Amino acid sequence: MNDSPPIVMVFAATDPTSGAGLQADIMTLVSMGCHPVSVVTAITVQDTTGVDTLLPIDPEWIADQARCILEDMPVSAFKVGVLGSIEAVAAVAEVVADYPEIPLILDPVLASGRGDELATEDILSAIHDLLLPQATIVTPNSIEAHRLAVTDEDETPPDLAECARRILDTGCEYVLITGTHVQKDEVINTLYSFTGVERTDAWPRLPGSYHGSGCTLASAIAATIANGVEIQEAVRDAQEFTWQTLKHAFHPGMGQYIPDRLFWARDEDNDTETATEPADPDPSSAA
Repeated sequence: MNDSPPIVMVFAATDPTSGAGLQADIMTLVSMGCHPVSVVTAITVQDTTGVDTLLPIDPEWIADQARCILEDMPVSAFKVGVLGSIEAVAAVAEVVADYPEIPLILDPVLASGRGDELATEDILSAIHDLLLPQATIVTPNSIEAHRLAVTDEDETPPDLAECARRILDTGCEYVLITGTHVQKDEVINTLYSFTGVERTDAWPRLPGSYHGSGCTLASAIAATIANGVEIQEAVRDAQEFTWQTLKHAFHPGMGQYIPDRLFWARDEDNDTETATEPADPDPSSAA
């Protein structure tokens, strides 16, 4: 009998489009050679244009889903996305605290690509206090980094390096701030640790707006770490995978493009070309 592939536990909300959320995490992990086990934290009603409603799952159900699996299977990494309520944050934080040896990849998804709120200030505060201190790596975009770091005492918004320092001060080990929302010709992603900048990677900005790019990146990092890759190389490999999914993205609906997490499995003659007529005039890649 073959050995089990690395098992990654995902805490996330569902997305019926499979562009983002739990379904996107699962596809990314499978594509990168992992076996995903999933914990549903919320159910959403959404399409490729945005999120209409979100129904949080009872926190006891969240904890029970996770603990049932953790008592049965060896998990190599945790990946956390949308949680949906303060109670859900607390439930997840309590579960992962019992497994400090398992790396925690935290994607602080605070809004949809359209701007629909997915985390209130109270939820954000709970993430800041309960999950950031336990995270191995946090993967905010520039907007999320500012929301996690800015305080009422700031007369002017801190720069991204200062945001990273403040996030690191909560106790997490690494912060990867992505440049998808910074309007430049290249998307520049920077990995920070307590020693400063660990690496900076620049990627050609692709046209279009993408549904689930942040979920893909965080899950790809979880997959590479679960496969035993060191953090800097894991971050680099995950970015390469994510960029390729965006390059091969397809446009099935009326909103954002969906990254193709199985781009490598397509017949070369039928590969989807890079999008040239974006559905959204904003060239940023949205989570």
